[in-house]
Amino acid sequence: MKRILKWVAIAISGCLALLLVIGAVWEQVERRQVAAAYPAPGRLVDIGGRRMQIECRGTGSPTVVFETGLDYFGSLSWAKVYGPVAEFTHACAYSRAGMVWSDDKPGPHDGLGVARDLHATLAAAGENGPFVMVGLSLGGPYVSLYTGLYGAQVAGLVYVDASHPDQIKRFEAVLGKIQDDGKSAFQAAGKWVSWTGVPRLVASHARNTTLPPISLAFFSTSLGPMVSEREAMPTTLDEAGAYRNLGARPVVVLTHGKPMPDMSKAEAEKFDKTWLEMQNDMATWSSHGTQRTISDAGHYIPNDDPDAVIAAIREVVDDVRSTSVSTLPRP
Repeated sequence: MKRILKWVAIAISGCLALLLVIGAVWEQVERRQVAAAYPAPGRLVDIGGRRMQIECRGTGSPTVVFETGLDYFGSLSWAKVYGPVAEFTHACAYSRAGMVWSDDKPGPHDGLGVARDLHATLAAAGENGPFVMVGLSLGGPYVSLYTGLYGAQVAGLVYVDASHPDQIKRFEAVLGKIQDDGKSAFQAAGKWVSWTGVPRLVASHARNTTLPPISLAFFSTSLGPMVSEREAMPTTLDEAGAYRNLGARPVVVLTHGKPMPDMSKAEAEKFDKTWLEMQNDMATWSSHGTQRTISDAGHYIPNDDPDAVIAAIREVVDDVRSTSVSTLPRP
């Protein structure tokens, strides 16, 4: 019996090893096919040995720069907003390090690093401002950090249901636990097995009607960098907390109106009340700030109500054009 069990164990181990080899080969083949089938829109610019994808369209000043949240969609997150905005001004959407078409980078993916990467990407693309920065979710702290580091370039901001520097401790105090959407452990595991093809297999069975299908094609390569951003999130929020003074720049803060899913009614009420308090606080960072709630939208407002985001961007763009800030240099 022991001998039989030994051979069974060897056979199972051999099968698992074979499956890993097959999965790894399949993953590499798929990555090559995906890269060939879905070339990067816009350009891949070099920022010192790494290539970053950026697409700029439209004419006029100021330039709108889109910064997405904690996801694996890169510039695709703005699919419903980018085109209409480019009809009334110059606009740029890009993918962060490791996302979709952009090369990954070693080390942590914290907010200061993201802001510096964005600055290098815009410079390499010949974009020098003035900018209206638009940040979704975790993209909010990223554009705050960009403004803190390169404020002379930033003329206005739009925060789209953006993360607040104090949200981790605020939610822990209100909910009695650290906020977790339940996906972090799964995603962290996926980061380390992306080479096996397992994440790609899982993504191939996903259904998302709100985003271009190609976002799932790049899931296995974008997953690791996204997890790295999640791991660096406490550091990113601490870094962004130092930059809450936006002066007199026009600022619009858009906030979701639908209750948060996957929570009990009591938890959702506490969450949304605390979230709204922080959103209102963000509007006070500028003497020319305003907050408005989009009643028919969840957290991804650009998908649920793109017109509301477009209108907010147009409002800030028009405000910048009507002030002396618009005299900042443009390329």
